[in-house]
Amino acid sequence: MRADDRAAVARMRSLLAVPANRLDLVAKAPRSSPDAVFLDLEDGVPPAAKESARADAVEAARLLTADRPAIQVLVRVNGVGTPWFAGDVAEGLGPDLAGVVVPKVESAADVEVVVAALGAAGLANLPILAGVESAAGVARAEEFLRAPVRWCYFGAEDFVADLGGVRTESNLEVLYARSRVVLAARLGDVHPVDQILADFRDDDRYRRDAREARALGYRGKLCIHPAQVALAHEVFTPSADEVDRARRLLAAHEEASARGEAVIAFEGEMVDEPMARRARAVLDAAD
Repeated sequence: MRADDRAAVARMRSLLAVPANRLDLVAKAPRSSPDAVFLDLEDGVPPAAKESARADAVEAARLLTADRPAIQVLVRVNGVGTPWFAGDVAEGLGPDLAGVVVPKVESAADVEVVVAALGAAGLANLPILAGVESAAGVARAEEFLRAPVRWCYFGAEDFVADLGGVRTESNLEVLYARSRVVLAARLGDVHPVDQILADFRDDDRYRRDAREARALGYRGKLCIHPAQVALAHEVFTPSADEVDRARRLLAAHEEASARGEAVIAFEGEMVDEPMARRARAVLDAAD
């Protein structure tokens, strides 16, 4: 999958993180069939290994794209304010990537730095996935969640740490920020990916977390373990019952429209154009 094929890289129900310097884990990543994998040069790699991990990222991306071309492969570089950013862009991004992940983006000026660095590296058309994971990033999300940013993720752990808050299972402490990011993404036509769940052993909690995210408008979720990929796909893929109901609702709505009726009763609910639009979105997600 080539970086300039922007239409082909929209679907990202699951985004699996893998340390770029752990080629053993990279080799296992395709087994869970994630929609996308990002090879991590940031949090997943200790400072002493960051420079050497760049070559690992290039090789890992080559192996993954050759073995499983249907999986979108991205590389997460270190943030623009770190001493590793320029080297990561210049040396850690291979030719076959679907995009570059930039963590802790806080402004349009940060995006401009990324664009300039990509251009200097001969990668001007490489799509950007922006991490929104600080108070400043959330506050300015509408400023930079727009082209050339193609995707974004909300990083709850870093956000709460930046605020000095307390992370809870209820997610109430991140509800405002989580909602603000997905709203900004919608306004900027950016594909939003939801926060991680650190406890990879708790499947039920992951499902609850993912359902909350889908209800808010997120279209996918970060995965820190391969076991979470199937759970993300389960939640962010409409069920057979949802698809069937959406088709029936649209058929009834279109028949009513042909009769000149804008509102109809359907299975005990009043249905108008907004509900028809939601049904179309279900079918689009199923496709």
